[in-house]
Amino acid sequence: MRNKKTQELVLLAILTALTLVLAHIHVPTLNGFTSLLDVGVFFTAFYLGKRQGAIVGGLSGLLIDFLLGYPQWAFFSLVFHGAQGYFAGWTGKKRLLGVFLASLSMIGGYFVASSLMYNVADAVSGLWSNTMQNTVGLVLGYILAQSVERVGAFNHVRKGN
Repeated sequence: MRNKKTQELVLLAILTALTLVLAHIHVPTLNGFTSLLDVGVFFTAFYLGKRQGAIVGGLSGLLIDFLLGYPQWAFFSLVFHGAQGYFAGWTGKKRLLGVFLASLSMIGGYFVASSLMYNVADAVSGLWSNTMQNTVGLVLGYILAQSVERVGAFNHVRKGN
């Protein structure tokens, strides 16, 4: 494949599929589940950038909810994980703010959605699992992005190169 757009599309499809595989490593909770989906979202955002992070985050969040039988969460996951990927992909001086907003998008978004769909008590009970899912995803995604960057994989499609 010589076309950079085609290479990027294929890479994003593969990363979305791998993120779905990570999301299948999940623990059911009272109001949904917690998974390793965020590892794929943060990795993509840190390594490829905000647009790619938003695509992989939104698509994988949407698809995993349909695949695991939580269609009522699919739209929320599209928005929250898409925003998580977008903000996490910020670079330079905005990186720390981006990571904060990425975490707030996912944790706060699900808190508000749970409050509206169920009640505040259920939303509070989900805070711990969402915070842990986000934190584990952030740490492992960062480590994975740094490792892949050192190896130099995907450099031909990375950030528009």
